[in-house]
Amino acid sequence: MRYYKRSENQSSPLNPQPSNLENMSYIIEHLAEAAQVLQKLDIDSIEQMTDILVETRESGGRLFILGVGGSAANASHAVNDFRKICGIEAYAPTDNVSELTARTNDEGWESVFVEWLKGSRLNAKDCIFVFSVGGGNKEKNVSANLVHALVYAKEQQAKIVGVVGRDGGYTAQVADVCCLIPVVNPANTTPHTEAFHAVIWHALVSHPKLKTTETKWESVC
Repeated sequence: MRYYKRSENQSSPLNPQPSNLENMSYIIEHLAEAAQVLQKLDIDSIEQMTDILVETRESGGRLFILGVGGSAANASHAVNDFRKICGIEAYAPTDNVSELTARTNDEGWESVFVEWLKGSRLNAKDCIFVFSVGGGNKEKNVSANLVHALVYAKEQQAKIVGVVGRDGGYTAQVADVCCLIPVVNPANTTPHTEAFHAVIWHALVSHPKLKTTETKWESVC
């Protein structure tokens, strides 16, 4: 098997060569942007999120992860990790396709999350975790499904955390802790935000305060 080895003089996302700056390939540019996002992340907010999740687990609360589109796929993956690696009782409403589609058809998309949370008897011990690019906008009725769910969560005194892009939207306004994904190139807000959802939740489930079970490949000699 042949392995590719980068020479010392070759461009990388963190070390683009001057001769290549004007003609930098899109891949190098995209990864350079990701490196900028990483450098600008608010680490304190992630640490605060860790403490809230520890409190949720220790109090016997549940973790409900909300997301739409690519964020829904991230929510599904994160549910597995928080359950399997951290021992937190976690759920995502978008994992239940039958209920999701029935509620969407019968009651409408805007109320699908809040009605699911009501059926789950959300309470003050629980925590809502939002993955979103924009976080919802109450005034403009954008991502109203998230907004209605968060309004209900506040009424029930549940904790709210989020990993959100742009200015964080309604999620950032009401969350106990919200980690904003910095915008370094407005044209790539969505891919960077959804990618860093994964970076941050993997950091959380790997955190010594939360991790209770060794992951498979790290345990294989």
